[in-house]
Amino acid sequence: MSRELIAAPAKTPTRPANRVGEKSRRGFAAMTPETQRRIASQGGKASHASGRGHRFSADEARDAGRKGGMVSRRGKASIK
Repeated sequence: MSRELIAAPAKTPTRPANRVGEKSRRGFAAMTPETQRRIASQGGKASHASGRGHRFSADEARDAGRKGGMVSRRGKASIK
């Protein structure tokens, strides 16, 4: 009795995300930039309307920028 080898069919990806260079676009990535902007704007408006939104004053923004700069320079003194 001879044994014949039967080649298994090659696997094919079932989703585009499995193929190199062809990822499926889901969520915000599938939306147009205009739709993304509209939805993000609604979220910001709702946040401020509920009282949870925050706007930086000039002093707060200055302090935040200074602190961020200090972290990125690891505490080195600024050159003026």
